[in-house]
Amino acid sequence: MESLLQKINSPADLKDLEIPQLAQLARELRDFIISTVAETGGHLAPSLGVVELTLVLHHIFDTPHDKIIWDVGHQAYAHKIITGRRERFHTIRQPGGISGFPKISESPHDAFGVGHASTAISASLGMACARDLAGEDYHVLAVVGDGALTGGLAYEGLNNAGASGRNLIVIVNDNSMSISPNVGALSHYLTTVISNPLYNKIKNEVWELTGKLAKTGSRIRSTTRRLEEGFKAVLVPGSLFERLGFRYFGPIDGHNISALTRLFREVKNLNGPILVHILTKKGKGFVPAEKNASVFHGLGRFDPKTGKPVGASGIPSYTSVFSRTMVELGKKDEKLVGITAAMALGTGLAAFAEAYPDRFYDVGIAEQHTVTFAAGLASRGYRPVAAIYSSFLQRCYDQIVHDVALQKLPVIFAIDRAGIVGDDGPTHHGVFDLAFLRTVPDLVIMVPADEEELRHMLWTALQHRSGPVAIRYPRGEGEGVTLGRSYQTLPIGLSSTEAEGPDLALIALGPLLHRALRVRERLAAEEGLSAEVINARFLKPFDHEMAGRIASRFKLILTLEEGTLKGGLGSEMSEYLSGAASQGPELIRCGLPDRFLDQGSRAAMLDEAGLSVDGLLNSVRSAARYADLVKGKKPHSLFKLLSHS
Repeated sequence: MESLLQKINSPADLKDLEIPQLAQLARELRDFIISTVAETGGHLAPSLGVVELTLVLHHIFDTPHDKIIWDVGHQAYAHKIITGRRERFHTIRQPGGISGFPKISESPHDAFGVGHASTAISASLGMACARDLAGEDYHVLAVVGDGALTGGLAYEGLNNAGASGRNLIVIVNDNSMSISPNVGALSHYLTTVISNPLYNKIKNEVWELTGKLAKTGSRIRSTTRRLEEGFKAVLVPGSLFERLGFRYFGPIDGHNISALTRLFREVKNLNGPILVHILTKKGKGFVPAEKNASVFHGLGRFDPKTGKPVGASGIPSYTSVFSRTMVELGKKDEKLVGITAAMALGTGLAAFAEAYPDRFYDVGIAEQHTVTFAAGLASRGYRPVAAIYSSFLQRCYDQIVHDVALQKLPVIFAIDRAGIVGDDGPTHHGVFDLAFLRTVPDLVIMVPADEEELRHMLWTALQHRSGPVAIRYPRGEGEGVTLGRSYQTLPIGLSSTEAEGPDLALIALGPLLHRALRVRERLAAEEGLSAEVINARFLKPFDHEMAGRIASRFKLILTLEEGTLKGGLGSEMSEYLSGAASQGPELIRCGLPDRFLDQGSRAAMLDEAGLSVDGLLNSVRSAARYADLVKGKKPHSLFKLLSHS
């Protein structure tokens, strides 16, 4: 059979296709997405679930004139492929390649950048208002999926959009029956009836007529509305949306191209806020993803025949160590509670949920609620651990300040994916947490240097009862250190000296400690310099005693951190030195630049930021006082021997 996909270079190429051709194209799209993501990694299951919907929307509507906003953005792989990016799709999430999420600068068909959930309805309403203010005429559609409707922002948008009465189409991609399981012949019949143009024409004409009847019109309208709402409330799972001001259609099979096409042809011509409820299968068309959609939500490279991951190193990840530690600590402390915002597997709390189901809570994509919910638990004597990705924690700032820290409640924040996360790009990098958390009074901020220290920090946080604790750790595998069986309580606010030396000081926060130790080895071998290496451990409270000792002993100090330079460890040290003697040491701050970082592997992006061993050595050698340090120094004898061999 001749390939259709190779002929699709823009949505215009879909307009004349018949239903059987769209069905063939859906099969080809799935195969193409599976084979590509098997090589690049990415969000597979969500995009496989909306292939038919994507084709129908572009078949019926006219982007970029019409606006489609994908919420969440990782549903948009099929959209990217048929909007002119097929030939570049193999570069998805790669350095210099296309983004894994909609991106305004990438294509005019990407109406809005979407990396976090629950934003599309609000953005769509803003676009609809802009359209009406400008006197323009185009459709605005928000495709809400993967649990994004559990986010509070989505309901704020629904409430405002429904009350506005503006022309707007919200599509709820229900791939987990989270709204309603009421599916069957009756539901399909009701959808057919209420989307029928004759039905809507009569309904609108009756509505207009009764509005003109001075005495009886309002009573007729009121009676009609109650009858219709009562009927729908019993038989159709859309009364909530109807009460919010939307005209509800569904549920409908989201993989039935013929039914989707009929429905959207009619919906396209209706006025006012519309909500279409479709039911889809996450991971549709790839059996491993259908059976385990959570694993295939977002993953690395895998075998497309078996679905098994490839290229694993065998070193446990920080997340897996956190997971194991939580289960162990849950046995020691019956007050320990685990909370996730729809990321039980991603944060590692799935094992805790299995071990202690009564002490585990998945609150949906609702990070703000997660924090205040944790505060409520903590206020009654429980020890909640809220496991949240760093970039998602940005949504919770007010709750962290007002509901937790102000009341000195002992909530523990397990901040996963801190620092550079890699291929998911700027919407998911967790580079701001150190800076925005450092401003919060009474919040302890811990950063483990490796997976063993993560265990000790979790234990230490559990012993700390006078206020909240944040522990941030990166995505991916750990350092490969040996994991112990016992736990050590770390003194709050105290650093650790990992190596002593008289020439310069390297103060590292987090896993960059191991790079600092390698820099020390290189400096000794190549320059004859002996550096002191400090594991800061705590950003807050900061070890000022250590800072004073280092400032008095060394002329050159480097700080190393995997976070934005503005507001982190380097800023803390700089602020300390600014209050010290005027003849202070030279301070070089090594961290992430003040810009939104693109996508690429974590290792490569750290190197690009100058945080590789070579990059850190260059920072040392660029110091104004470096020449004075190396005068009279001799390289390590082993290095001289190797250099001559």
